[in-house]
Amino acid sequence: MLKAERYRHFVDYFSKNQPNPVTELHYNNPFQLLVAVILSAQCTDKRINQVTPALFERFPTPQDLAAATPDEVFSYIRSVSYPNNKAKHLVGMGKMLIDVFNGEIPAGIENLQKLPGVGRKTANVIASVIFEEPAMAVDTHVFRVANRIGLTNNARTPLAVEKQLVQNIPKEYIGVAHHWLILHGRYICLARSPKCDVCPLTWFCRYYERNNTEAALQRAEAAKVKKAKEAKKKKALNTISKELKKRSVDN
Repeated sequence: MLKAERYRHFVDYFSKNQPNPVTELHYNNPFQLLVAVILSAQCTDKRINQVTPALFERFPTPQDLAAATPDEVFSYIRSVSYPNNKAKHLVGMGKMLIDVFNGEIPAGIENLQKLPGVGRKTANVIASVIFEEPAMAVDTHVFRVANRIGLTNNARTPLAVEKQLVQNIPKEYIGVAHHWLILHGRYICLARSPKCDVCPLTWFCRYYERNNTEAALQRAEAAKVKKAKEAKKKKALNTISKELKKRSVDN
């Protein structure tokens, strides 16, 4: 199947079946989303949603965050990944928003990346969700799913994946496609055990095709037979071992 066809099938399916996907992070304004996305690096959205209510109540504005100390912020986010670094980043981010951007979340990927704790992925999320720019944030889910489906070829870095996706997905769908890929990776196309049996994309998925060819199925069956033989052999050896121990005791 040609890459253009895969993209067409991908967009057709999700635009019809999941037309309005949204981030699973909880927030009420751009500042809160920025804080939540910074915290979500290498951490689950579920965990972030557990800590942000108290954090947002204590630091509702950039001014409040800028006036805090990293130790104080740490006490609210100690259960997330890398809390020490993230506490420092949040305080630094608050100060830069006040000192450089007049307390407002800046538009544009370059300006966003000037903020402490904001890498390209976070900047793309804010640009896409808040400013509705055609930006593609690539996290582990997007990276994995895009490669598995066959939307990308030989893309070994997040930036390479981002460039290929932005180049091939129609501009008006780039923002929502980010959420399509994340949610599909989070709930169906899992890293270790993808749920191919319930996936609606298998008919054009390169990963499924590669792992379900006749040769692949034959290898799987051979491995299953080998495993059964080894288990039978182990059981027989255990039986012999028990019998020998019993005879030793009787003698």
